[in-house]
This record gives sequence, structure tokens and C-alpha cells, in this order.
Amino acid sequence: MSNMVWKRNEVESPCIQICVVHPTERICTGCYRTIDEISRWSKMDSSERADIMADLPSRKPLLAKRRGGRAGRLNKA
Repeated sequence: MSNMVWKRNEVESPCIQICVVHPTERICTGCYRTIDEISRWSKMDSSERADIMADLPSRKPLLAKRRGGRAGRLNKA
């Protein structure tokens, strides 16, 4: 018997188990996928997954850090 673990040849999920959806951009703040992409991930083929993976780094700047409390209110102007 072999010690090798069977692996599927497909693009793995970028999920890092920090599942919080940004309120205005509607993108997960952990993996940068949209809700639609997350829900369809298991049904996508490898090329569609690869296209999304390539686009994820460009989404990070969309999620500007918010400051809470007084500092956040003062900077909203």
C-alpha cells in the first residue's frame, strides 16, 4: 500500500476561513470572492476557477480599511 494521498487535479479554494462580506463591495474580506463565486465554486471548471484566482489580487484595494469610533466618524467628511 502506498503512503501517497490521492489529490484531485483542480484549483483549490482561496478560502482562509475568515468569512465576512464587505457591506458595500459585497466581497468576502478573507478570500476576495463574491458571494456568487463562493456559492458556485464547487460547480466551476478549472479554467473558470483559475480566471477568478488571477483576478483576486486586484480586488484587495477595493476593501479600504475602516476605522471605527470617533476617528472613523471624523474622517468621513
